[in-house]
Amino acid sequence: QVPLVESGGGLVQAGGSLRLSCKAPRTIFSEFISFDMGWYRQVPGKQRELVASISSGRGTSTTYADSVEGRFTISRDNSRKTLYLQMKLLTPEDTALYFCNVQNRANAWAQGTQVTVSA
Repeated sequence: QVPLVESGGGLVQAGGSLRLSCKAPRTIFSEFISFDMGWYRQVPGKQRELVASISSGRGTSTTYADSVEGRFTISRDNSRKTLYLQMKLLTPEDTALYFCNVQNRANAWAQGTQVTVSA
C-alpha cells in the first residue's frame, strides 16, 4: 500500500480558489515518480468521480473531467512526493470530499479533504 495524505480543503465562497495537496510521505522518490496519479471527489449518495489525472514521470500528460476543464490544474512535484490540485472559479457544485490516489496500481483510499463552496 501507498499511504497518502490529502490536505488543503476548506470553506470558500463561490468564485474563490483553493489548492489541494496530496503527499506520499512513506514512498521513496523512485516509486512515486512511477505513479500515474489522480484526484477524485465524492458527494454523499453519489459515486466517486475522477476529476483530474496526471501521468507518471514529469507529468506531461494531464486529463480533466469536463466539469472542471479550464478551472482546475493538476500538477506534481516529484522531489516533494506531492500531488497538487489548483482549483479556481469554484462553484457550489464543486463541494465534495476530495481524494487523491495512484492510478496504475491498486491502493487503498485515504481520508480525503473536504471542500465546501458557499453560494
